Amino acid sequence: MSISAFVERTLFKDKDGGATHHTIIKHRFFSFLIWTSLHSTLLIFLSKTLFLFPFTQNPFTPTFISLLLFISFHISLLLFSTFLFFISSPHPLSPAFPFETSLAFLRLVFVSGGGAQCQNLSAFKRRVRVSLSFVLFVSVCAVVGTVSVFSVCWGCDVFYIESRSQMAGVFRKLGFRGFAIGLFYGLHYVYKQRLILRFPIIQRPPFFSFKMGLPSAVGQALKLSGAGYLASGVLTFFLPNESKNQVNVGKFIIEQLILFIGSFVVILCWELSHHLHQVLHTKRFKFAPPKGSTAAETNPSEPLLATLEGSRPKSLVHYLAYLDLCMVSESNVDTWRRAALFEETGENYRKAIAVCLRPLEQFTLNLSEGLQSTSVENSLQLSDQLQAEQLGELKLYESFYDSQLCSWCARIVASLTAKSHMEDRFGVAQLSGSNVTVISTLLSSLLAVEILMGKKTNLPSPHYLMGPAGIKWATTSTGRRDSAVGATVKIRGSPLYAKAYSMADVLKTSIYCMVSAFHGETLNSEKAGLLGKDWIVSGKPLYGNRELLLQKLRLFLGCV
Repeated sequence: MSISAFVERTLFKDKDGGATHHTIIKHRFFSFLIWTSLHSTLLIFLSKTLFLFPFTQNPFTPTFISLLLFISFHISLLLFSTFLFFISSPHPLSPAFPFETSLAFLRLVFVSGGGAQCQNLSAFKRRVRVSLSFVLFVSVCAVVGTVSVFSVCWGCDVFYIESRSQMAGVFRKLGFRGFAIGLFYGLHYVYKQRLILRFPIIQRPPFFSFKMGLPSAVGQALKLSGAGYLASGVLTFFLPNESKNQVNVGKFIIEQLILFIGSFVVILCWELSHHLHQVLHTKRFKFAPPKGSTAAETNPSEPLLATLEGSRPKSLVHYLAYLDLCMVSESNVDTWRRAALFEETGENYRKAIAVCLRPLEQFTLNLSEGLQSTSVENSLQLSDQLQAEQLGELKLYESFYDSQLCSWCARIVASLTAKSHMEDRFGVAQLSGSNVTVISTLLSSLLAVEILMGKKTNLPSPHYLMGPAGIKWATTSTGRRDSAVGATVKIRGSPLYAKAYSMADVLKTSIYCMVSAFHGETLNSEKAGLLGKDWIVSGKPLYGNRELLLQKLRLFLGCV
């Protein structure tokens, strides 16, 4: 029985939601540790028998020291894997920088504030905890690198200790080089934000996904081991060494070759652990009871909806639930689960739409606040412009922290709305008013993203565009200047612009999917002059106004 099948069988025996969520993570973590120990054992065996075989007289003779080194290597790898699991997150984390921490500490000591400062302080404390976790992870990598490189390289004849005077030199060569390599790897891992769990677009079996990532893992390990080896070598050159004048060239070359092989084996084990961690924890989990059971016949959507509403926001289980709902909504494999969302009462459908619209609404509101910060920046004094600019850019970047989740939510609501045109036998989507809310929310989000990208959103008046003979006149726009013009110049070419472009593409595709499904209905509403009344919310939208949303909807209607 596979691990995923075992988890799915034991998962719904628990009636408590918290125990259920804990079971998912626990089984995946244990499977991650087991497979990590297996591939690391294979790598150690191959390195001792193939790469380090010419430098050892008796490589196949087991000794107590070799067994001790093998155990210490696995303990260090277990420590690395455990910290890798705890520091990983499905969404980006914003740390607090040293200068910012010092400034906040001085402000806390010498400046008294009210509730706003307390709220900022709580958010700052979370960022400080993230920074401390990063520092702890880098420190663990340095310690693990020391033990791992020492365990792999020690045992070769060139590092044989004949006297106590040679012991310090061997520990300096292996221990410090391993410390520097581990420190370099930890800093690179945190700086490149490799701790973020990136869910693949196409879900494949775990073994196939792991096999497909082996060449890239080996190449990455070769690059990092080479860079770490050079960096540690440069640092070692500045260490005091009484035997620098008595250097054996042949022995020195052999030592450097063994150190490079050892560092490559250690970093390859870490890279394979990182890749295996990504594969196992981003695999889809089906939050559904087994077919044929009583729960599958009565309410198969209850486990999924309970997880979406009861799990901790931005946790791994929370992301897995959204991923499962996205695949149920888009694919035709689990049609019985999607049909359960369109049940007669409409309660399941309303819950699914509500939990998916909530991240999109929060994304739009955060983006709106960031755009407003950039728009009021020019009205401030010169002393406050720098602080306002930094806050505005930070809000814009933080708005896209949950871009993966928002993309899933947009695809879910668009797919369910489009599928309801043919599969909703009771008309719960239309009666609940969810169609209007969904398309208005997506249009508002798209409008905010396009403003960030620098697209013009002024609404021209038809009185200025049409002459008495029906001739179109080119006139200057009388609308307000975009609030994100300055921000667009700064983000163009940056990773934020790429995220905004990707998010805009997802939103456009989702809106196009819904308009295509309801093409006839939208055309009839447009001909009757009721398009805004039938498909746009009556109140104020999340961003922009009803006229802008109606103009956007007409553009999509003309593209179908």
